[in-house]
Amino acid sequence: MSFHDTIFRQILQLIPRYEFEKIVKSEKGDFANKGFSCWNQFSAMLFAQLSGQTGLRGIENGLELQSKKLYHLGISKTKRSTLSYANNNRPNEIYEKLFYSLLSKLHSKHKNHKFRFKNPLYSVDASTIDLCLSMFDWAHFRKKKGGIKLHVTLDHSSYIPSFVTVTDAKVHESNEIKNVPFKKDDVIVFDRGYTDYQYYSDLGEEGIYFVTRLKKNAKYSVLDDKDVSKYENILSEKIIVFDKIISKKGKPLKLRLVESYDPDLKKSITLITNHFSWSPRTISAIYKDRWQIEIFFKTIKQNLKIKSFLGTSRNAVLTQVWIVMISFLILKYMEFQSTLGWTVSSIMAILSTILFANLNLIDWLTVPPDKQAPQKSYLLQKELF
Repeated sequence: MSFHDTIFRQILQLIPRYEFEKIVKSEKGDFANKGFSCWNQFSAMLFAQLSGQTGLRGIENGLELQSKKLYHLGISKTKRSTLSYANNNRPNEIYEKLFYSLLSKLHSKHKNHKFRFKNPLYSVDASTIDLCLSMFDWAHFRKKKGGIKLHVTLDHSSYIPSFVTVTDAKVHESNEIKNVPFKKDDVIVFDRGYTDYQYYSDLGEEGIYFVTRLKKNAKYSVLDDKDVSKYENILSEKIIVFDKIISKKGKPLKLRLVESYDPDLKKSITLITNHFSWSPRTISAIYKDRWQIEIFFKTIKQNLKIKSFLGTSRNAVLTQVWIVMISFLILKYMEFQSTLGWTVSSIMAILSTILFANLNLIDWLTVPPDKQAPQKSYLLQKELF
């Protein structure tokens, strides 16, 4: 019978080790590490995410039970005090850079969204993660609350993030979106929390399109009321102008208003956009697909450990957040490889029980259990990213 690596080792092999060490060197992460390297720290924290551990003791004991296999993983013995010190003191920027390194490789494999138009399509949203103010005294949010905010730009070609920032919870979404590097012809979709009419005007001047909901108290003038009788579930389409919002070229903000009815929710929504040629049904469908970013936040909160933290310092929290994001990319990659209809949630439901099993990862993702050959040699390509 041929030898199979453990599932966990095969997952670690997806990480380009040379790039990881290059990042660590640039951030001086292994300076005076005393035998516990950044690779040790990352492996232990990734194990915590994939196995569902919520405390340092669980990580220590879980890895101790697999002590005979740790050598093949390039991991030394992990003590909870050592891991805690590493999380507090090793630069979290290591894992931020690793996230973007993996992200660039994963995005290059998935380039098309489900719509006919070729413009890149992104959803933008943010989610607040509550923290206990007495323990996380650096994360002031409200008088008696603490928190951080995860700002995400989701690429609809693969439903994985293209840009992520983490801020204090008091930073408003409408300010943080201005830091996202959108390009000409991009299409972005967001909810009413991002309402900033001057920003809408700036997007138009940069050749960037957007779709969002209109606030109920918005004041505008109607220039044209179009006939929408041929469109099902489209109640109205108008050309409107915000006279008081003036662009850098001295022109008032001119937008398109589309009122759409959702038969499932049995309610209508009013959308505005600066794209004037797509059909109103396309505008409605674009906004409906924004729901994918809500699914993204729900997925990471239900399947990964991003609501309870292993350290209280800002660096420890950010380290864990970035490793959560890396874990999501790994799980999403596994979902892409699967031919059995696996999703991130269904993979996580089983992964914790087989993490140290000697199975072929690719077979597990692609071959039904009743058809997997018990004796089969294989060659797992390293660094699949």
